[in-house]
Amino acid sequence: MDRVTSNDFATYDYMEICAEESKLSFLVDCCKCFGWRLDENPGSEQSYRGRTRMKRDRKIINKAELTRLQRNFESCAEEIDKMEKAMVSRAQMAAIALGVIGTVFIALSVFAVTADPPHIVLTVLYAIPGFAGWISPYFVFRKVAASQREKLLPLIEQKREEIDVLCEKGNRLTQS
Repeated sequence: MDRVTSNDFATYDYMEICAEESKLSFLVDCCKCFGWRLDENPGSEQSYRGRTRMKRDRKIINKAELTRLQRNFESCAEEIDKMEKAMVSRAQMAAIALGVIGTVFIALSVFAVTADPPHIVLTVLYAIPGFAGWISPYFVFRKVAASQREKLLPLIEQKREEIDVLCEKGNRLTQS
């Protein structure tokens, strides 16, 4: 029977990363800078539907500093995610609001034409902004999304630079 020497024994901290599959590779690469590595043990799911499991030696040198850097990284990654969602959320809200207003005008137009006696002039007057409210959301969405993108892309790039600095510091600590 093989004996395990004290040098071979190690305990690990485990972490599971859950993210969109398109971002998972980036997150795994960054976590490696903080001393984490993929858990290759049987039963650990590797990259299954946006999830992966990682491990790190519990007795890693500079663990407190690596944990602080990792928390800063996670905060920056969350901020980037929120900004990416904000690029389209305001545009979606504006387009939906415009579509609802258009629908209200179309409903008023229908009520005007079905009244007894029918009010044809009101029907036409309500139908014009109604159809405009149905057609314009596409263009409003594109314009608002473009302006949001223009405003937020420099901030996202700034956060990515911050992540690069954090990963460099973490990588230096794991190499020492």
